[in-house]
Amino acid sequence: MKIVRYTPELTHTWNDFLRNAKNYHFFFHRDYLAYHGERFEDFSLLIYDEKEKLIALLPANRVDDKLWTHQGLTYGGFVVNDNMKMETMMEIFEAVKGYLHEVGISAVVYKTIPYIHHLKPAEEDRYALFMQDATLIQREAGAVIDLQKTVKYSNGRKWSLKKAKKEGFEIEESREFGRFWELLEEILKQQHDAKPVHSLEEITHLNNLFPDNIRLYLVHKDGRLLAGGITFENPELTHLQYVANSNEGRKIGALDFLIDHLIHERKESGKRFFDFGTSNEENGRVLNRGLIDQKERFGARVVVNDRYLWRIS
Repeated sequence: MKIVRYTPELTHTWNDFLRNAKNYHFFFHRDYLAYHGERFEDFSLLIYDEKEKLIALLPANRVDDKLWTHQGLTYGGFVVNDNMKMETMMEIFEAVKGYLHEVGISAVVYKTIPYIHHLKPAEEDRYALFMQDATLIQREAGAVIDLQKTVKYSNGRKWSLKKAKKEGFEIEESREFGRFWELLEEILKQQHDAKPVHSLEEITHLNNLFPDNIRLYLVHKDGRLLAGGITFENPELTHLQYVANSNEGRKIGALDFLIDHLIHERKESGKRFFDFGTSNEENGRVLNRGLIDQKERFGARVVVNDRYLWRIS
């Protein structure tokens, strides 16, 4: 096998392979990775077989003698197409291990891609990690609705939605990220003394690059912005990336109304999963019980997100 470090000259090669990957995510597109360019030293890899055919990608960055897959992404790991077989993946791990040892990498922090993002089964890397004696160092509890099944809300959620539907809310899909960001920053500061992961400039830039994958929804009543949410869209999954609910909106169920609308709209459009994201702190060791309870009241159940330490030397 041949391991090649990514350079900008390989952009089209990378993106062309990604387009047909069975664990595709728009996060792995070079345009998305590029917005992290100033924060991380990119150390992405392309893996070719003995016939010099591209068989895998590895989005990654380097910090000293450690490789991350990738610090700027929620998920990572080897990106592969439907030709990938178990034995080939084990050979890839051995080849990449040898290459990383030669370039002075002593360990890899490997983020796996949860199966809900797979277009076809793609967990060859999980078995290979086991065979490499990789150590599970982080596990987070994500909350996901299977939209192919009947969506069952709790009785309390049904009651709040029944009440919210009498309020005369209006939902619009928008590209006015500035209006939503003002509300989001205010609520995060007020409730958690925190800031969004992205800046307004970053999310606007990413939306310009990926308008079909990053979508904004706003909830109004009598012209007032009460709540909103940003979704990240993959072929079979909708992820609720950001939500914000004003103080007034919280009292009358504006955000619940929006989430209910998105769940049923995505179900009708044929999406397979609706992902609320994780509810953890401290590398998964602390569960935010109130937050995950709110998600479970919409019928979501847990899918874990795992991170491994793979020692090279």
